[in-house]
Amino acid sequence: MNDLRIRAATPDDLDTVLAFWKVAAEGTSISDDRNGVERLVARDPEALILAEHDGELVGTVIAGFDGWRCHLYRLAVHPGRRRLGIGSALLAAAEERFVTLGGRRGDAMVLQRNETAQHAWQAAGYAPEEQWRRWVKPLTD
Repeated sequence: MNDLRIRAATPDDLDTVLAFWKVAAEGTSISDDRNGVERLVARDPEALILAEHDGELVGTVIAGFDGWRCHLYRLAVHPGRRRLGIGSALLAAAEERFVTLGGRRGDAMVLQRNETAQHAWQAAGYAPEEQWRRWVKPLTD
């Protein structure tokens, strides 16, 4: 898509992003609420990257960098706009951000059951690391 606009989200985008994730993202997270996304954008205003086409939100990715590791979350493309290069454009923007910040390797969390996403990540040059397992402990109820 040549007329794709890639930009960082602003606080004014957050309700649109949350609604978009309900349509385009697989699964939900404990942080998928207004407060969680507000904290993300307040802490790191460049982390939530949006793709727009003709003013419509068509894709997102969170490119978080903690000073040591580069983490990718919520790569989501509208179901009616997939396979048009939107995901690739978002990943290119995220990877450029990471390199600028001094990051050396990006990692992504991908649901095991989401085969479509796994194929997309593989096509983008990412590979699973089978020796690792994610360990999680909710910090709030």
